[in-house]
Amino acid sequence: MENLDKIVSLCKRRGFVFPSSEIYGGFSAVYDYGHYGILLKNNIQAAWWKQMVQMRDDVYGLDSAIFMHPKTWVASGHVGGFNDPQVDCKKCKARMRADHLLEEFGISADKTTLEFINSELDKLRAEKKLKCPACGSADLTPAKQFSLMAKSNLGSPTEEMTEENVSYLRPETCGGIYLEYKNMLDSMHPKLPFGIAQIGKAFRNEIVARQFIFRTREFEQMEMQYFLHPNDMKSKFEEWKKERWQWYLEYGIPENKIRWYKHEKLAHYASDAYDIEFDFQSFNGFKEIEGIHARGDWDLSQHSKYSGVDLSYFNEETKEKFIPHIMETSAGLNRLFLMFIDNAYIEEEINGEIRTVLKIDKRLAPIKAAVFPLLKNKPELVKKAREIFDSLKSNFMCEFDDNGNIGKRYRRQDEIGTPYCITIDFQTLEDDTITVRDRDTLKQERIKISELTNFLNAKIQ
Repeated sequence: MENLDKIVSLCKRRGFVFPSSEIYGGFSAVYDYGHYGILLKNNIQAAWWKQMVQMRDDVYGLDSAIFMHPKTWVASGHVGGFNDPQVDCKKCKARMRADHLLEEFGISADKTTLEFINSELDKLRAEKKLKCPACGSADLTPAKQFSLMAKSNLGSPTEEMTEENVSYLRPETCGGIYLEYKNMLDSMHPKLPFGIAQIGKAFRNEIVARQFIFRTREFEQMEMQYFLHPNDMKSKFEEWKKERWQWYLEYGIPENKIRWYKHEKLAHYASDAYDIEFDFQSFNGFKEIEGIHARGDWDLSQHSKYSGVDLSYFNEETKEKFIPHIMETSAGLNRLFLMFIDNAYIEEEINGEIRTVLKIDKRLAPIKAAVFPLLKNKPELVKKAREIFDSLKSNFMCEFDDNGNIGKRYRRQDEIGTPYCITIDFQTLEDDTITVRDRDTLKQERIKISELTNFLNAKIQ
């Protein structure tokens, strides 16, 4: 995938994303985020949090622990039931997901039984069509269940991973929300409907993690669980679908590049489920970036059953007592990170040369403005540029850049996605004006230093 290779290269070259443990040869499907990467992640999180919590009075924030009581995952059905079908190549020892193998032959095996998967694999074996994608061998094992739970012996006096002492790194963040539902009721005293939102890390022991940061073993979720009366599910579900769709448009995602995917095969607890999919140029097609699901009362009922704690809600006005139903919206932060870069990545010809630029929404851009002295060997220009940089950095994420000629600095900032480059030259010393260059239009305009903060505020907010 040429487009993906270009984006991976840019992310490493410009300090967005690095392969983890690279000096030791890397560690499969684990990535580190560099300076510009964490700035972009923070901005995406802030934009999501603003819509989900700051702008509402019915959603509360939470940061729950990664480790939870092991019974949490028994109650949720993850222990013993959170698996993917695995096939191994006996020759080269490659691992692969059996359902992905079948998809190559046009066979849908999502949410099917292991028996069905092995039956289809046997048919392909009989037709001599089943081969290892890595080495071409036909000697593949039958499919078996592979647990996606990442285990730990945290707090155990022994290193042995027995059922009694094993704990888990959470495979999704919603578990912590369910465990703190009662505490949120008792401390915040919300009235239904209300939501609990959080951003945090989750871990899945993927058989094969691939496609750069789209699917990794360590990732971050941004999700909100909305608790409501079952009679309100249909209307609130549609409201949240509309709100989440609009959020993507607000931050520069074209409407023709996202679509709804309705799940026909539902989890046993769900009454409805949709995904928002984005058309990635990196993957030449649509892929899921966010899910919106009507989960019913199964989650709280299970935790109430296994814990022995009553998780009912009592409506003081109607005197009705019931287990709330849940509507959830869950987005992968890493996937949104890749989506925004993929959407913003442009190669365009300028004066016979190819310019690579990230035309990302200015509010999300890692660096809002870069300050350049025209020449780095002129102390008076450097001093003035430093003064302007120091005056801006308390209000904006800025960068001082005097490395290389102006053209190289422009190219570097374009690839970072910096909306505005500010050049301090000899005229600045005479009349206190500077040149501001716009990333998207390439227009340069001369403004007074005293107008700069207001100028940037008007353009970026």
